[in-house]
Amino acid sequence: MVWVPGGGFRMGSDLADYPEEGPVREVAVDGFWIDETPVTTVQFRRFVKQTGYRTVAERAPDPADYPDLDPALLVPGSLVFTPTRGPVDLTDWKSWWRYVPGASWAHPDGPLTSVTGRELHPVTHVCWEDVTAFAEWAGKDLPTEAEWEFAARGGLDGARYAWGEQLAPFGAQLANYWIGEFPWQNLKPPAEQRTTPVRTFPANGYGLFDVAGNVWEWTSDFYRADHAALGGCCGPAANPQVTDAAGSEEGGIPRRVIKGGSHLCAVNYCQRYRPAARQAQQVESSMSHIGFRCVVRP
Repeated sequence: MVWVPGGGFRMGSDLADYPEEGPVREVAVDGFWIDETPVTTVQFRRFVKQTGYRTVAERAPDPADYPDLDPALLVPGSLVFTPTRGPVDLTDWKSWWRYVPGASWAHPDGPLTSVTGRELHPVTHVCWEDVTAFAEWAGKDLPTEAEWEFAARGGLDGARYAWGEQLAPFGAQLANYWIGEFPWQNLKPPAEQRTTPVRTFPANGYGLFDVAGNVWEWTSDFYRADHAALGGCCGPAANPQVTDAAGSEEGGIPRRVIKGGSHLCAVNYCQRYRPAARQAQQVESSMSHIGFRCVVRP
């Protein structure tokens, strides 16, 4: 783990296309330890071997939770990204996501695949229940959104990216994000078109890897559409956190904040490979581009 000293910073952004990141506000966090990289498949495998834990994706959904679905469809699995054959409507995420029976952290692209050769890739297909179980086993916790963003900025207060203001300074790609036209044209070599091993790209100013791209990461905050309620009236908000699930639900299911973007973020679709970027994720959902890292507070 890496020690991140406490301090104040400007959280969020005022980018017009991403209103959920605003408004920018002054925030302060206490110092904490945070994992140098997202949790890898080999680390998660050690947890599974020692505890016998089965992830949500490896269990059949409870029919009582999905009364409108045919019970025959309720089989263990997870959402896997599938490139399209050509350009599609970018407002319809169902064009490139499909539910794959048998997909899980150990079988990231379906039942016939494995994590052999991906031991140092971030673990994926983990939902909120899974990441909190791992954190409890490890004696750690999940970061708040403010802690995660402060750490991801690496001391560059207000910068657009974890490394500065330019996406690719001097033409260098500094994170694992989509190159080409999403979701059909991926110009990267085949071995680099999904997740990449941790530490493939340079660390930020605090020595943290993969704080942009590769995988989205869970935080402990419940999702709100904006941060207006978190601002301090007389100075920076200290260690802010949204702990009330009310107002976060979609379809009756609470949503938490995920941060950092993933290898599926592209210039033409989702420019969320930034510290301020955030999305809402239903707590019971697992996907092939979501992972996590943990913190320890003194």
